[in-house]
Amino acid sequence: MDIALKILLLAASLVLIAFVLLQQGNSAGLSGSIGGGAEQLFGKKKSRGWERFFTKITITGAVVFIAVSLILVATE
Repeated sequence: MDIALKILLLAASLVLIAFVLLQQGNSAGLSGSIGGGAEQLFGKKKSRGWERFFTKITITGAVVFIAVSLILVATE
């Protein structure tokens, strides 16, 4: 069981790294972070296509990574 969880943790971390690197940046630098909040609030963010798919996979990978990490720590 321990080895299977570690393999799952490795797979989740690789998926998480890959999809974070594949995502396109939302803003450029400090000026983009100040003005970027308003753009996200009023819906200029693309809700379809590859960006949405990458976001969902990234969130799923992060949840799996955190859950498996907590399970592994609790079982030791």
